[in-house]
Amino acid sequence: MAWVYLACAIAAEVVATSLLGSTEGFSRLVPSAAVLVIYAMSFLLLARAVESVPLGIAYALWSGLGTGLIAIVGVIFLGEPLSAAKVLGLLLIIGGVVVLNTHGAHAPRE
Repeated sequence: MAWVYLACAIAAEVVATSLLGSTEGFSRLVPSAAVLVIYAMSFLLLARAVESVPLGIAYALWSGLGTGLIAIVGVIFLGEPLSAAKVLGLLLIIGGVVVLNTHGAHAPRE
């Protein structure tokens, strides 16, 4: 169930971040309230996930996948340009998450 909480936390973070522009600097009440509530849900779900998933793994996935997904949302839905630098950055983020999950966070302590 922890992995479901983590997936939902990532999805909520992506939704909240994608709505940030509609708040117009938190000057619009409804979008601002929605962003704050959805971010709160994301953190609550992340907190539930780390009860079973190691913190380093959960946070790496939450932040890395969230960043990658919001970049994709920006390109597809928000009209942001896709550049070679953006693609390289996304690949580095994905690579970092993979390394943490396969070597860094699970490595035995010496």
